[in-house]
Amino acid sequence: MTHKHTNSLIHESSPYLLQHAHNPVNWEAWSSGLMERAKKENKLILVSIGYAACHWCHVMEHECFEDEAVAAVMNAHFICVKIDREERPDIDHIYMDALQMMTGSGGWPLNVVTLPDGRPFWGATYVKKQDWMTVLQQLSDLYSKDSKKVIEYAENLAEGIRSINLVEKNEKSPLFSMAQLDESIVHWSSYFDTFLGGHKRAPKFMMPCNLDFLLHYGTVKNDQAINDYVNVTLTRMAYGGIFDHVGGGFSRYAVDTKWHVPHFEKMLYDNGQMVSLYAKAFATTKNSLYKKTVEETITFVAKELMAENYGFYSSLDADSLDAEGNLEEGVYYVWTVSELQKLLGDHYSIFKDYYNINDYGHWEHGNYVLIMDASNTEIATKHTMTNLELSAIIDDCKHILKTEREKRNRPRLDDKILTSWNGLMLKGLVDAHRYLKNDGYLDLAIKNANFILTHLTTQEGGLFHNHKNGTSNINGFLEDYATVIEALHALYEVTFDENWLLKAKELLDFCINNFYDEESTLFFFTSKSDDFIIRRTIEVSDNVIPASNSIMAHCLLKFGKLYPNESYSDKAQQMILNVQENFIKNAQGYANWLHLVPYHQLAFYEIAIVGDDAKAKAKKMNSQYLPQTVITGSDKKSSTLSLAQNRYIENRTPIYICKEGSCNLPVDTNEEALVQMGVLVED
Repeated sequence: MTHKHTNSLIHESSPYLLQHAHNPVNWEAWSSGLMERAKKENKLILVSIGYAACHWCHVMEHECFEDEAVAAVMNAHFICVKIDREERPDIDHIYMDALQMMTGSGGWPLNVVTLPDGRPFWGATYVKKQDWMTVLQQLSDLYSKDSKKVIEYAENLAEGIRSINLVEKNEKSPLFSMAQLDESIVHWSSYFDTFLGGHKRAPKFMMPCNLDFLLHYGTVKNDQAINDYVNVTLTRMAYGGIFDHVGGGFSRYAVDTKWHVPHFEKMLYDNGQMVSLYAKAFATTKNSLYKKTVEETITFVAKELMAENYGFYSSLDADSLDAEGNLEEGVYYVWTVSELQKLLGDHYSIFKDYYNINDYGHWEHGNYVLIMDASNTEIATKHTMTNLELSAIIDDCKHILKTEREKRNRPRLDDKILTSWNGLMLKGLVDAHRYLKNDGYLDLAIKNANFILTHLTTQEGGLFHNHKNGTSNINGFLEDYATVIEALHALYEVTFDENWLLKAKELLDFCINNFYDEESTLFFFTSKSDDFIIRRTIEVSDNVIPASNSIMAHCLLKFGKLYPNESYSDKAQQMILNVQENFIKNAQGYANWLHLVPYHQLAFYEIAIVGDDAKAKAKKMNSQYLPQTVITGSDKKSSTLSLAQNRYIENRTPIYICKEGSCNLPVDTNEEALVQMGVLVED
């Protein structure tokens, strides 16, 4: 295909950047020499940040960046830089903070205009064509006529960007108590939607790390109200249109309060975390809906987002081509009544009730997004059939619709592979194996772990952030290390293969040597050897993906249990001290950190299982949801871990329940071990 315009993005591998390679804008990718050239030419930099699955990014591209008149203004006055936020979260952090300080809100596309040295002084998200051209001309004129004023504003903004990221070492306050944690949950729960789940607002994001903590808290506190809220939310999300009932997998968020109409993009990071969450919830409830959700989500990921080498791609676009060849959001996923009647025939009436082909399930323009509002038992009773008969009919209908949907134009695939998101998916697969006892998930997890260690590691023992077409060229960020360390540790716990644990420890030590900030006693997002703009970010707030520092604190605490002679535990404790002042008023923004409160304040057990039957006993133990534990063991006499050393007994596989390395008398059955931990009560 011949293109009228081609810019330097044609040499990039990111699908998002390649989408803009034939814009008339003279886009270029972020590079180390960019600002030196801008300073030399005394030219402003226009930075536009987005990602491949972003709907409004596509809209702005079509309206502005594909327009030659707009491009003429941009090219004349600015060095124009396109950034894939998923490739360069370090830069996105800085400019997102700047945008929120300037406008009070954020989002993508994220557009900022900066001085030649990268300090921003103007920002916006989506802007219409004429407004975009007008404001760019005004900014160029302002810098030309009154650069001193612009520089002064940029200096003040840069100082603000630095100051909002400062974290002071807390050497005075005691560790956050369980009573304080209870108070935090009471405050947080005022936002809960106890009927539809999530928070009382729209749009609704799934926030898996929030629900993961609340599942932990509700379990250890035996708090029925919290447990009910978690289960309502999980049920409503699995019922909702945010879950793809035909092909499996979750979309990014719902635009309404009932989880019905999603923003249709599907992200690997969401689905990896949701697999973990639903697998844990299945372990606590044995709810078959949760098991089904795990299974169908993994099926989706394996089919749509897995490369031949077992790395996982990043996302599917929200948009796809309609019958007229126009990009339209959600067109791949929705159905009309006439389509469903024609395809499903006699089963349509049951399917209509099951997935609400009515006012409740209607989206717009005669299109329906499938949504459940009743259990299988309720629908089966209404139609005087058994649950098995109903399930068979619904499965048959879904197969018909899936076959038909395959004929449609598919959403675009973002086929770059990100280390951090693969770490989240790897952890999801391990948890799915752990709690559903599916060995196929373990096999897939091991293949993905081997992919990460083969293709995403550097010669220096670190990690890359990205991979595409056999090449990795961006140094890893803290999120890459944290998620992979956590996943490899989880993989060790279900296999007792110490190679996974030792590799995780190597990466943990690499982080301490290359990312740890002695002043704040937290970790920088970028390595100390990598370049940065304005500040070296310290990420502490949990969002849809937990903060890299909160994941690191989890890893340090658990490795401290396994390697008590190292300084891991002390570092984890200091990290929580540094951020805990935020917990009372903003628990939801620090949900992954909150796990560390019961870890420290309640009994936390180290489980050691050693003997010929170790793996079988561990598999049974692992199927229980036991958040206050680490598990180790070996079926051999030797182990690198002190907890498992010198515990081998011929023809016996004892289980040791320990706290801070001090162990109870060994027992021979899982039931006895659970009693020692207070999970089961003796008769």
